[in-house]
Amino acid sequence: MSAAARATAPAVRLGLLGCADIALRKVLPAVARTPGITLTAVASRSAAKAARVAADTGAEPVRDYPALLARPDIDAVYVPLPAALHTEWTERALRAGKHVLAEKPLTPDATETARLVELARSRGLVLAENFMFVHHPQHRCVQVLLAGGAVGEPRVLNATFTIPPRPEGDIRYRPDLGGGALLDVGVYPLRAAQLLLGPGLDVLGADLRTDPERGVDVAGSALLRGPGGATAHLTFGMDHYYTSRYEVLGSAGRLRLDHAFTPPADHRPVITIERQGGVERLELEPFDQVTAAVRAFVTSIGSGAGPDAGAAITRQAELVADVRRAARAPLPPHRGDPTTQLLSTP
Repeated sequence: MSAAARATAPAVRLGLLGCADIALRKVLPAVARTPGITLTAVASRSAAKAARVAADTGAEPVRDYPALLARPDIDAVYVPLPAALHTEWTERALRAGKHVLAEKPLTPDATETARLVELARSRGLVLAENFMFVHHPQHRCVQVLLAGGAVGEPRVLNATFTIPPRPEGDIRYRPDLGGGALLDVGVYPLRAAQLLLGPGLDVLGADLRTDPERGVDVAGSALLRGPGGATAHLTFGMDHYYTSRYEVLGSAGRLRLDHAFTPPADHRPVITIERQGGVERLELEPFDQVTAAVRAFVTSIGSGAGPDAGAAITRQAELVADVRRAARAPLPPHRGDPTTQLLSTP
């Protein structure tokens, strides 16, 4: 769609399914900054919370999720619910004819993910998995540098995303809601490996450390091999010092990027390249990746093609399943009862 056509097209009318923290802190402010989309309605398991968020955003509070999906004045929905609830409400939204932007991971199960991708395709709807970091131009800059031989032939990708322990009661510690380090933070280095080494990755081995009291994995690592023979060493966890970086070791140098996955909008990225002749630091302009993700969703609705086009979403889910299989870890418990889901949903 041309810029002129976008300027005259009606705004995408967005519904919010659940008042999760990421929605309130990041995505809804980005929606307010993005032309071509407006928050129309808000649903939450708490009527009071829906009313507060609606009052703050100029939207209309709705009594529950089914009521929001039944509204004809909603074109798309944003699903920031716990991971175990994504399958149910993403499918309901698609069957109601709504485009969907869902927080990562789209679902905890590769088979369900593939089924939802196909359902969206068959109905001509956009289904996007909200990996915001892939929209940041710092990664495109890294891709260009690597393709241009900045470090010679890439041999190894080391990617790490770790966060400190969460407060007790946090949903990341609830196996019934799809908690655990792999689904919360491990998916980031896995997605980065796809971005930098290509889609043809194989999982060679993995380990997940489970907290026996909580019943979820709190740390893990994985070893993957790319189609060209390069390997990816991935580390993730939520029992660590905060780290968000990757580096590529090549035959002639090393490239490093800090603040790789969740940089604030005012952060100035620095790509460091070390070679035998010295060290080069490339400083980039600040960039708001959250607003860019919302903008990509709006653009994809206008053009009729999802920003991930299904393939990356499906392959990401397969890699998560492969890591779990290599670590001999079971799938999280399945939550298929929508009534129970409503009682547990933010």
